[in-house]
Amino acid sequence: MQKAKPFIKWVGGKGQLLEQFERYYPNELKKGTIKNYVEPFLGGGALYFSILGKYKIQNAYLSDLNRDLILVYNVIQNKHDILLDFLEQYQKQYDETAADKRYDLFLAVRKSFNEQRLEINYKKLSDNWISRAAQFIFLNKTCFNGLFRLNSKGEFNVPFGKYKNAAIFDPDNIIAVSVALQNAEIVQATYSDCYTNVNNKTLVYFDPPYRPITQTSSFTTYTGSEFTDKQQIELAQFFQRLDKEKKAKLMLSNSDPTEINPHDTFFEKAYQGYSINKVAANRAINCNGTRRGKISELLITNYGGNSES
Repeated sequence: MQKAKPFIKWVGGKGQLLEQFERYYPNELKKGTIKNYVEPFLGGGALYFSILGKYKIQNAYLSDLNRDLILVYNVIQNKHDILLDFLEQYQKQYDETAADKRYDLFLAVRKSFNEQRLEINYKKLSDNWISRAAQFIFLNKTCFNGLFRLNSKGEFNVPFGKYKNAAIFDPDNIIAVSVALQNAEIVQATYSDCYTNVNNKTLVYFDPPYRPITQTSSFTTYTGSEFTDKQQIELAQFFQRLDKEKKAKLMLSNSDPTEINPHDTFFEKAYQGYSINKVAANRAINCNGTRRGKISELLITNYGGNSES
């Protein structure tokens, strides 16, 4: 059986960091005493799929504020076979459309996706979730850089990506993802809603919108609202609350502001007393996607790199 991997492209995805993260997992995970996994900023889910493929996790609580993203996860969990029929048709349609006409195809799907949002009942799984999930995946695979961005009206407004080849239909992975999600509760929720799902046998991973380190590197509005410094502090306080009240193992990713300003101690103050580690990532650090390179990011834990407690 193929191991599941992210089925979408996602800004800030952790696929490239998994090997480095392995060094910072708590020993309890490796020993099998951690039974629960919680991820409140789910995104592409790279860490969840990786951990599930290596360790014995009995159940998971996965959440995100992006309601369309959560819709897609629920469709894959419950209706992946019908979804694959839709994706196969989109793949065929894209491949058979002349290169100079694919822009029109993209715009048509994007227009339908935006109009349909007003008719969707996001609280109850239904057949029209399946077509919307297929549109979401199509747009993700064909839009610019796999971005998900909403305008002030709540409309998806990312431009066409002009890809010669787009991997819209990937049945083996969709099936593997569906299997990987069978023991997961998947909900649209804010991060603090995970509180009741956490205990001392839980690993919680937070991957919030990163604090911008330059004026042009900010991308914090994929749900239509910003994640401000005030909210970063509130998240740090929730991190501390879970540590003290739930005794769970906690990991959190964020940007490293000292990359730009060595005197910016925002996270050192917010997570004082916790383990602040640095991992190297290939990221674009401004709006010009050609300006990529190694940049450090923070991985904050409430235990040492080899926790025994």
